[in-house]
Amino acid sequence: MGRLDVNRSGEMEIFVRVVELGGFSPAARAARMTPSAISKLISRLEARLGARLLNRSTRQLQLTPEGCAFYERATRILADMEDAERIAGVGEQAVGRVRVNTSASYFNHVLAPALPEFLVLHPGVTLDIAQTDAVVDLLAERTDIAVRAGPLKSSSLVARKLGETALTIVAAPSYLERYGEPHSIADLEQHNRLGFGYVREVNGWPLREGGETSVVPVTSRVQISDGEGLRYLALAGVGLARIAEFTVRADIAAGRLKPILAHLNAGERETFHAVYVGQGGQLPSRIRALLDFLAERGRVS
Repeated sequence: MGRLDVNRSGEMEIFVRVVELGGFSPAARAARMTPSAISKLISRLEARLGARLLNRSTRQLQLTPEGCAFYERATRILADMEDAERIAGVGEQAVGRVRVNTSASYFNHVLAPALPEFLVLHPGVTLDIAQTDAVVDLLAERTDIAVRAGPLKSSSLVARKLGETALTIVAAPSYLERYGEPHSIADLEQHNRLGFGYVREVNGWPLREGGETSVVPVTSRVQISDGEGLRYLALAGVGLARIAEFTVRADIAAGRLKPILAHLNAGERETFHAVYVGQGGQLPSRIRALLDFLAERGRVS
């Protein structure tokens, strides 16, 4: 057990402020201390830990690898302390910030429409949402919850399933008017097949014809990094796109996109999960509140 005269939580809070505010002076103003007092506190912390946390220069502070690791753990510890105090004082009311990382497709078509209800149910919760299709390191990106599609790789992450969606090939009527509608795998050789600019679990379109499944490669002059961008390319008539059905449902109903080659669908479905770092105990109420909400109102199926 550490010495009782060391205010470790106070040191953590000052260190986190220095990092998030970008220097000793702004952290000093926020904490109503002097910059020299902040500098001495950080130096004492580094001496006690036996590691340099910050590289100092006249213009900026830069986290060392040890500083990055300490910062990530410190922010979580401080958040857990706040949550413990709230539970003791006002019950398990969800209060605080939740950092969410999700694809643009999921955000636009599922999360954003449901957010007003969540914000009414949990007025004490604030959300910080980042959109990307890339797989992120939850700790490095300071992310509480990430929503991801596809099979989960073995890791320390915990997942809650948010349903699954069919994948459908679509094209804009303007594209089909120019290039014709394909009816077989062979016909696809004459068409732009839009795809992603990063490696996926299956790099191509699994299609079943004549009792056999073939993976048709993506061949297009345009590739893109996210599913919502792929949808917009299809809407613009750039080419054919194979995309999650829930993202184009409204476009198909409105006639903006037309589903094609449905008879060749191999039946592949894409599963969505909300993933988070397992903490070996009860989750903070703010994170649990959003996870429970997504499991009920954030499903893609």
